[in-house]
Amino acid sequence: MVAVPLPKVITRHRDGLVHVYVVDSGAVGPLEPAAVFRPRPGDELVESAVRPDLERIVYTTPSGVVCLARTGEPLWAMDFGPRPDVSHAHRAGCALSLDGRTVWVYRPDVMAQRGTHDQWVALDADSGAVLARRELDTAGHGGVHHLHPADGSVYLTVGEGQDGSVLLRGVAGADGGPEFTTDAWPDRCLIDVAPSGEQFMTVDHDQSDVAFHRHPGGEVVRRLSARDFGCDPEDTFLEWSGGYLDAHTAVVALSGESEDEEIWFRHHPVDVRTGTVGDALTTAADDAYDLLPLGDGSWLTEGPGGHPVRGLPAPQPSAVPRQAG
Repeated sequence: MVAVPLPKVITRHRDGLVHVYVVDSGAVGPLEPAAVFRPRPGDELVESAVRPDLERIVYTTPSGVVCLARTGEPLWAMDFGPRPDVSHAHRAGCALSLDGRTVWVYRPDVMAQRGTHDQWVALDADSGAVLARRELDTAGHGGVHHLHPADGSVYLTVGEGQDGSVLLRGVAGADGGPEFTTDAWPDRCLIDVAPSGEQFMTVDHDQSDVAFHRHPGGEVVRRLSARDFGCDPEDTFLEWSGGYLDAHTAVVALSGESEDEEIWFRHHPVDVRTGTVGDALTTAADDAYDLLPLGDGSWLTEGPGGHPVRGLPAPQPSAVPRQAG
């Protein structure tokens, strides 16, 4: 399976606008927006996705999903129904398929008091017509999509707060339309899909371990706990962040509290072929979640003014790596 690289298109919400960044493999340092989209007046931005050609944006609000042209012209919109009077911190999620033809939408309808089931919906990106719909046995606060880089499938992690999480997968059917699979990995949060497409990375909902799975079956090929990183599992958490730095290296985020009650965090590289854990990376990240590996050997952190900054690993001193047991 060989993935065809596509431009990395990143969105950031600031001052009521969607700032779009295209990550150039040669650019290091702060990025400048390649486009800026203005949502419809009165819309509250939740999540957004932009086509690689930057000609179309879709975004969710607490009560719907909207598609706009780059000119700002509304192309279509879907209303989820009445907005509840009380927010339960629920967030509707969206993603665009790699070919830009399908919009995947997670609807947290239970928390929004709009039904007895959440919904995962696939929409035609040109018209907003429903292509497929699945009722989920979840009551999620939010859903995070991850696209497979080659085969058109998409993973969805639904977070249910203290009740755990659910990981699902949707695929392209024989006729090219989307289908929902019954694959599920309870209480695993998907962090990233490898740039090769051959595996994916999850962290347990209780933050006790990180696992690397074969795609598409989900078989675990390697699992590491805090102890494999030289940390005490009693006071160290594996965070729901990190991802694939490149085809053979994942970044795992850990955090904890020192004896002086100070919060610490580190990002460790892991060779996914052997389980070898490297020394903590030197980054400009402000916290365990302020590091987004891009799969091309670089990462993004947030810089002054909210613009993302592309960084590269600094040369590491020679050291004897730890080997996962």
